[in-house]
Amino acid sequence: MATMGEMAAGIAHELNQPLSAIATYARACERFLNSAQPDLPETLSSLAEISAEAMRAGDMIRRLRQLVSSQPSDHEVTQVNDLVRDLGVLMQADARVHRTQIDFEIEPTLPLVHADRAQLQQMVLSLVRNAIEALAEAGATRRRIVIRTARAPDGRVELSVCDNGPGVAADMVDRLFMPFVTTKTTGTGLGLAISQTIAQAHGGTLAYRANEPAGACFYARFSPVEDPA
Repeated sequence: MATMGEMAAGIAHELNQPLSAIATYARACERFLNSAQPDLPETLSSLAEISAEAMRAGDMIRRLRQLVSSQPSDHEVTQVNDLVRDLGVLMQADARVHRTQIDFEIEPTLPLVHADRAQLQQMVLSLVRNAIEALAEAGATRRRIVIRTARAPDGRVELSVCDNGPGVAADMVDRLFMPFVTTKTTGTGLGLAISQTIAQAHGGTLAYRANEPAGACFYARFSPVEDPA
């Protein structure tokens, strides 16, 4: 919920765009129909745009409700790529407000994993928020985050969130996942600790490595369904 609170500005900004578009198209429809010769093709086109923008806003609200709803942990066979794509709208909304570019590098042939989708999505959101805040505090002019899925060398499914910021100081690496340890002036020091707990609850791991050529990279690995381990 703390992560969602931090994202509220981005989500509100993103929702305002389709709502403003709906109002604009509605006024256009009124103008078309009140003219001496009503322009039905333009009216129909505007109505189609209203429908599309309403679907866009509704989809964002639906995904947000799914994410924060309090449901019992329910592990099921899941495609990691799907849960990452489902978060795209929310993550991009937050990133745009903070002038940050988010790119996706998705391996299309990944095996399935057993997971609680909501928990893994919370982990991803927390890692992305962590990266956005680190880039903002560093004052980076070209802020970029890459969310990547891949098959790790050990055969597990890897999900990583990497940025092009200053990275993590060497004296902080061993303490990154300890509760209340943070490198940010306004951080709580709980995001990474909670994310690691979620990864471990799925029989996986969450670790850090330096990004190349610069920045930080946090990556989680999970055993595929066909792997009995």
